[in-house]
Amino acid sequence: MGCKQSVFNGHSEKLFVKRHLGPGVQVSPLDLGGKDSSKGVWDVFEVLSFHELYDANPDWMNMTQISWRERQPGDGEASLNDDLDDDDDGIDNLDEDCIEGSDGESDGYSITSSLSRRSSSARSRAKSASATRPVTAVRQVATPSDDEVRPRTLRPATAVPAKPAVRPPLTQSLFPNIPPTIHFETEGFKIEQLPWDLRKLLKWRMSPITPNIVKHTLARSHFRITKRNHDWLGCWGKHMKSQGFKSIREYQKLNHFPGSFQIGRKDRLWRNLSKLQVQNGKKEFGFFPQTFVLPSDLKLLKRAWEDGGPKQKWIVKPPASARGIGIKVINKWTQIPRKRPVIVQKYLGRPYLINDSKFDMRIYVYVSSYDPLRIYIFEDGLARFASMKYSTAMKNVNNKFMHLTNYSVNKKNSEYQSNGDEALCQGHKWGLKALWNYMKRQGVNTTQVWENIKDLVVKTIVCAESPINSMIKSNCRSRYCVHELFGFDVLLDENLKPWILEVNISPSLHSNSQLDINIKGQMIRDLMNIAGFRIPDKADVLHSNSVAPSATEFSSYYPPNDVCMDKRLFTSILAPDERAKHAYYCQRHQDEQVLQTILDVLTPDDIRVLTECIDEDSRKGSFQRVFPTPSSHRYLRYMEAPRYYNLLVSQWVQRFNRMEQKGIALLEQFCDEGINLQNPTEDQNHQWCPPNGLLSHRGDNRTHSAPNKHQDKESAMKHSQSTSSGLPKMGKKPPKAPVPHASHAHHSGTARTISQCSSASSSLVSAPSPTPSSQTVNKSAASSSR
Repeated sequence: MGCKQSVFNGHSEKLFVKRHLGPGVQVSPLDLGGKDSSKGVWDVFEVLSFHELYDANPDWMNMTQISWRERQPGDGEASLNDDLDDDDDGIDNLDEDCIEGSDGESDGYSITSSLSRRSSSARSRAKSASATRPVTAVRQVATPSDDEVRPRTLRPATAVPAKPAVRPPLTQSLFPNIPPTIHFETEGFKIEQLPWDLRKLLKWRMSPITPNIVKHTLARSHFRITKRNHDWLGCWGKHMKSQGFKSIREYQKLNHFPGSFQIGRKDRLWRNLSKLQVQNGKKEFGFFPQTFVLPSDLKLLKRAWEDGGPKQKWIVKPPASARGIGIKVINKWTQIPRKRPVIVQKYLGRPYLINDSKFDMRIYVYVSSYDPLRIYIFEDGLARFASMKYSTAMKNVNNKFMHLTNYSVNKKNSEYQSNGDEALCQGHKWGLKALWNYMKRQGVNTTQVWENIKDLVVKTIVCAESPINSMIKSNCRSRYCVHELFGFDVLLDENLKPWILEVNISPSLHSNSQLDINIKGQMIRDLMNIAGFRIPDKADVLHSNSVAPSATEFSSYYPPNDVCMDKRLFTSILAPDERAKHAYYCQRHQDEQVLQTILDVLTPDDIRVLTECIDEDSRKGSFQRVFPTPSSHRYLRYMEAPRYYNLLVSQWVQRFNRMEQKGIALLEQFCDEGINLQNPTEDQNHQWCPPNGLLSHRGDNRTHSAPNKHQDKESAMKHSQSTSSGLPKMGKKPPKAPVPHASHAHHSGTARTISQCSSASSSLVSAPSPTPSSQTVNKSAASSSR
């Protein structure tokens, strides 16, 4: 490249390269898509952006051997924010006015530029400089200065590795008339590019705390960053105040629920769990230690302290902190802080030990929706060990390396040992699967332990289901707009009983070892696929006042193509018969015989919710869905109010538990007929009518799937004045074909298709041939299908 003057500070390009990349780095011009290789091998190349390289030659990443390791310190090397490189951060500063802050994971580079990040002024200078340079086979572009980016490592392009497996950019739905979702992959895979008209819509709102593992996952799917408020599809940042969620558009998705601090703050978590413990007993809710919130519970703590005796240890925690900050074990009453709010818990003094050391488990829990409630647990996770052997002696009560398992605490111990292989049982951090394999060799029934952990997780999520749902409905335009990853810290006692220690609403995704990269990388890949990010309609992105179609606009709204998001699938507006059905089954949720009829007539809204649930489950990867399941209906009694969608999905998974393909084929036919896109539907087989003619319900055109005690009284009053019987007014239906018995009329739609789908193809993607909707079959067919 000679010694031409660079556009940066007058330094020659060669000197600049030696300073940043080191000597001896060689890359062929063909690696950048050049057509002339006669010029040999250049000393170095400089990069404008990730996408320009990819557009020139999609295989550039393999040919140049560019390391995709995260820019972060290695083991023992200090990071920019050493206090935050841990696995238990992120529940302080819960209510931020905006998504700000840093957990030490953001390295400041753009997902659109893997090798460099440049300011807009630098880009303009590069463009003006390139206009005066002679045209060559490789585009010579300026490299950023020292204060803009840290160096990337380039390995000599000698050996060419095996070509990575190619994956499609979109994941198709199991059902017709439902657009696909964006596909994500882990390291070692390449994703095909979408056409530019669609690819330019893939934009992400970067936050200072967005982890590198998330950035890399996004880059592989060709996302670009944006600073605008309206054109991004997703954001991974800190929690914000509930009012901020109102500005999120229908096609955008944020990684938090409003109100999730109800389980993320230690004081709120214990209040919510204690409430259910009082209602249901310690046998069902005895998985958290005795807890006191000071100063309000000071007298209760004093009484329990005296009952515990002098040998009882207690642990003090701040109500909203993480990374082990402010946590200490005490055994003297005078050690309790009096001037600030704290949590005091009875210390679990007999933990299950491995190699004489105490450990806890980081369980990754993903909630994709609260109404209907959908909970997933990642099959792998982390086991984090204390770095000193455990002892019950009182002289060691102040030894944090013995009693605390936080990585941020134990990494400061000189005896701490790292582990780079998630399959090995060595060091002070193991993979969860490695832990299970070790315990199996010790004769432990790990299957039962895992089931107990899943039970603990579901009950913990359910304990705050009501307040979080209320805040979602008050502040979010659509259930599509929010989702959240939780980090559950769980401890096993000597009897292998799991105890919940805390829940993190922003679990650390920092990856400072290959173990972290492998486990968290796969977890984030599967989480993003479950989340179901969709390509928006360009018109919605351009117009800030775009809203979901109203009931009157349903028939006239059409997405621009088959891959863009169809807003009708996430509408909260219900037809009159759908509102009546919601009210009917919520009022009779304790009658099992009534609940079994909830699937007899599937309205368009029912079909939309069920297809969303099934599609999402098909993308779960290494996550396990723990709610809903065929046995999860037992958790419904712990909820403050019944929610229609939970009742609907629960009955569906019970009925089609062992006939999953038959249930998919049934919904597939409904979607092929376009029933799921109607509001209201003209198909009589999908119009619900109350069996007894009359019922009382509240008027609400949103999907409040249970009567809401906080509902607007004026809306209810207006509705009561507009109807004399308590039911929404419905127009007269056209004459209907005769049926064998009058009581079977409202079951004909589902009975027809269930009987016909018994011989349907086993394929989950191809759509069955449509059948005239006027055909009817008697109720015995529906009964036999159960």
